[in-house]
Amino acid sequence: MPNSTTEDSVAVPLLPSLRRATNSTSQVAIVGANVCPIESLDYEIAENDFFKQDWRGRSKVEIFQYVFMKWLLCFCIGIIVSLIGFANNLAVENLAGVKFVVTSNMMIAGRFGMGFVVFSVTNLVLTLFASVITAFVAPAAAGSGIPEVKAYLNGVDAPEIFSLRTLVVKIIGNISAVSASLLIGKAGPMVHTGACVASILGQGGSKRYRLTWRWLRFFKNDRDRRDLVTCGSAAGIAASFRAPVGGVLFALEEMSSWWRSALLWRIFFSTAVVAIVLRALIDVCLSGKCGLFGKGGLIMFDVYSENASYHLGDVLPVLLLGVVGGILGSLYNFLLDKVLRAYNFIYEKGVTWKILLACAISIFTSCLLFGLPFLASCQPCPADALEECPTIGRSGNFKKYQCPPGHYNDLASLIFNTNDDAIKNLFSKNTDFEFHYFSVLVFFVTCFFLSIFSYGIVAPAGLFVPVIVTGASYGRFVGMLLGSNSNLNHGLFAVLGAASFLGGTMRMTVSTCVILLELTNNLLLLPMMMVVLLISKTVADGFNANIYNLIMKLKGFPYLYSHAEPYMRQLLVGDVVTGPLQFFNGIEKVETIVHVLKTTNHNGFPVVDGPPLAAAPVLCGLILRAHILTLLKKRVFMSSPVACDSNTLAQFKAEEFAKKGSGRGDRIEDVELSEEELNMYLDLHPFSNASPYTVVETMSLAKALILFREVGIRHLLVIPKTSNRPPVVGILTRHDFMPEHILGLHPSQSRSRWKRLRIRLPFLS
Repeated sequence: MPNSTTEDSVAVPLLPSLRRATNSTSQVAIVGANVCPIESLDYEIAENDFFKQDWRGRSKVEIFQYVFMKWLLCFCIGIIVSLIGFANNLAVENLAGVKFVVTSNMMIAGRFGMGFVVFSVTNLVLTLFASVITAFVAPAAAGSGIPEVKAYLNGVDAPEIFSLRTLVVKIIGNISAVSASLLIGKAGPMVHTGACVASILGQGGSKRYRLTWRWLRFFKNDRDRRDLVTCGSAAGIAASFRAPVGGVLFALEEMSSWWRSALLWRIFFSTAVVAIVLRALIDVCLSGKCGLFGKGGLIMFDVYSENASYHLGDVLPVLLLGVVGGILGSLYNFLLDKVLRAYNFIYEKGVTWKILLACAISIFTSCLLFGLPFLASCQPCPADALEECPTIGRSGNFKKYQCPPGHYNDLASLIFNTNDDAIKNLFSKNTDFEFHYFSVLVFFVTCFFLSIFSYGIVAPAGLFVPVIVTGASYGRFVGMLLGSNSNLNHGLFAVLGAASFLGGTMRMTVSTCVILLELTNNLLLLPMMMVVLLISKTVADGFNANIYNLIMKLKGFPYLYSHAEPYMRQLLVGDVVTGPLQFFNGIEKVETIVHVLKTTNHNGFPVVDGPPLAAAPVLCGLILRAHILTLLKKRVFMSSPVACDSNTLAQFKAEEFAKKGSGRGDRIEDVELSEEELNMYLDLHPFSNASPYTVVETMSLAKALILFREVGIRHLLVIPKTSNRPPVVGILTRHDFMPEHILGLHPSQSRSRWKRLRIRLPFLS
């Protein structure tokens, strides 16, 4: 077959009306970016003669530099991501705080109309700014960013997802969008931000801006960058929730497709640095040096330290929370998937429609947030309130809103507030009588649907915080219904409700459990939280996939899952390999090489020796397109088809074969060769990977998939069962394991029967 690689598939958004696989760049289905090919990453080490010579020549000093720089980069990632996370929270608190105070002051003065105008116009301007810079400067910055990072760590390289422009727009756009009172979060964008920081640090500088450092040359490869990006994603979660251990487990459970013990230590080091820096910065804010509202936002989230007491009778309500949370979570994922598909039809009309939709969502949100509190009745301030009631000019549980002196509006305390403060109010202890049934129910319904409609806009937007807010309101409502029939107070029910909804939408158990425990600073909740997460995930798995997997499918990322579909065990590797195969001879004519590179998009080519170099055709190895381009640019040609000598290797440096950064890579069109050079020869032996991974054509496709994913390779050579055939019969790449491709070749292998079986038996996944 032609070298069918992931990058060969130029794709379109995955919509019900389309019947082909989709390999698109970031945000194709959500913000309508232009489609372009997807590249795979080279995590495999190319063990050619040049690589062996380079590593044998390494001195102890260079090896020390390599190890030292790994730890230094992890330290830098922790420092930078923690500073960005703190700045994000601080900016959101002050921008939103000033907006709420100005609006509240107008309402206290009885100018309700002017208060609404100020509130809605401010939100509209902030949303417009976020959407414009995202749409025109960095479309890849839209959305959460977690699906992009997760796909990258699986081996998918979508253009521009880690560029400097994406990083800047991600930070500024998220601050602006969250401050606009949209029901979106900061955690997902912080994961993407941390990954961007790690990727940029691992590029080894920039030749364009003359920012290069010799020590960083060791990291110019996909393998080391993958490790750094994993550290960055963990640091992003740690900075969002001040949960260092939760960040490590999040990277392990949800993000990373490959894991090593050495990587665990470096990730733990990065998140520990984040926790230490944030603790120091929080102390600065507590001294009053961070502005009127500056308290660090969500990183001050240890709001529940009271000892929790519960008995056997409380298990039944917790089981109920888990079941309902799983059902609601799967429903949430289903509706979000449908909304994102509908948004894609709108975005196909152009950039203007993207911005108009964002503005429409902002206006609708402002109307709801401002108008709904008027439906709630005013409540008298409790005599034993631990803080000033009503709250004027700051955040708190007792918003005055339109109420007379000595009264507060409990719905306004939840809705007319930042998401962080709303969660604090719901999680707060000793507040069982501060909120009423109607207010909490209205808040739950509002959060559930607003977060679905807000996520798909062309702006950096996360899902973690909206899911926590929604789950906390649902949990508190259940606690209010049970009343005195349970030993758990309403704040504990809110925490468990947040856990159940997170388990139902994101399907994470261990990392979610630890993150919430670090947020609430209460280890006594561990048994209850474990039960509710396991139940909610199990129930939701019977309906659909987790939210990030659904979004990756919408965006067209060819993600390889850790399990093989049952029908893959009925197929052999040879069943998905088609010809003809494009390969090179060990000593090949330059003209032939240039012609093949110009007429194909393949990124790997088998190297085969035949007579007179070998008695029969034999596989010598695999050579990458990037390495061939380096050889052509260097012009190490020979006038006759003979093997090159040792002097040829001496002409090269290791940096010349290193992976380029986020800029444009080498192209065959940029290599200009004379007629004389085209008639010369190139020896590919020293630069070919002499030990590529191979499988026999009779291996089951499921077994080949597990090998492909677990090892983290890009090309898997298929060799024949018998010796009287060519040494290579095809190449398996990521594209060949995609269900759309397999079922296109074998439509009789219908997935419907297997899909029904997996719904009944989720453990098959």
